[in-house]
Amino acid sequence: MTLKGGRGRHRKYLPFAFAEHGALMAANVLNSPDAVKMSVHIVRAIIKQSEIMLAQADVLKRLAQMDTMLLKHDDALRLIWRELQPLLQPPPAPPKRHIGFYQK
Repeated sequence: MTLKGGRGRHRKYLPFAFAEHGALMAANVLNSPDAVKMSVHIVRAIIKQSEIMLAQADVLKRLAQMDTMLLKHDDALRLIWRELQPLLQPPPAPPKRHIGFYQK
């Protein structure tokens, strides 16, 4: 069997992490007081981590909404700037009056 290069891209080796359900199953298999205590701590840590990730997802969603709102404001400001540019230019100088005689 030939393995693809790179880290974690092949299935010959098991993953290095497991979910809270796996911690509960390991505690049931080991069935010692220390294993049960550790599995409870692991389950609580994994649940807390998932809650934190969900909270971050809400923050990221709100940031995305703010980003789209700012892009709309950027477009409006660009339009205002384009309309104001001609008004910010100095008025053209009046034509100079020629001295002397000239023919039309």
